[in-house]
Amino acid sequence: MEKIDDLDRRILEIIMHNARIPSKDVATVCGVSRAAVHQRIQRMIDLNVITGSGYHVDPKVLGYHTCTYIGVRLERASMYRDVLPELEKIKEIVECHFTTGPFTVLCKVYAYNNEHLMELLNSRIQNIPGVISTDTLISLEQSMERKVPVVYKTKTRGRKSKKAEN
Repeated sequence: MEKIDDLDRRILEIIMHNARIPSKDVATVCGVSRAAVHQRIQRMIDLNVITGSGYHVDPKVLGYHTCTYIGVRLERASMYRDVLPELEKIKEIVECHFTTGPFTVLCKVYAYNNEHLMELLNSRIQNIPGVISTDTLISLEQSMERKVPVVYKTKTRGRKSKKAEN
């Protein structure tokens, strides 16, 4: 049984772009009652389809002018579970991913400036037991950000039916 249907997907598409939109407006667009929208949203929360809500804050307004991605190499990938709690203690790390490729971990970090970044690297991240090296990429500008696309089950996805192929 699929967790969500096309109405759920339509509701998701709307609220992903504006979480503050009133349920009555979502209901109008979807052609259902406000209660139905509220019930659908609550069900998607219960199913962990929707996992959070909140406001987006511009880090620069808070003084974080340097956005970086830091690739972290560990002595052994199995040390990830020991290193992660130490990375979680660093409030400037806003994302952390266990990855394949040249890095064991990839972190997104906000720093006030380059000096603050250097302190985070030298005094905090590189001093965590198991970290053997880091590579830092400074973001000059965020050129794009978007949400994951909502795909409707009833839409074709570019595939031809068996009849059309013959």
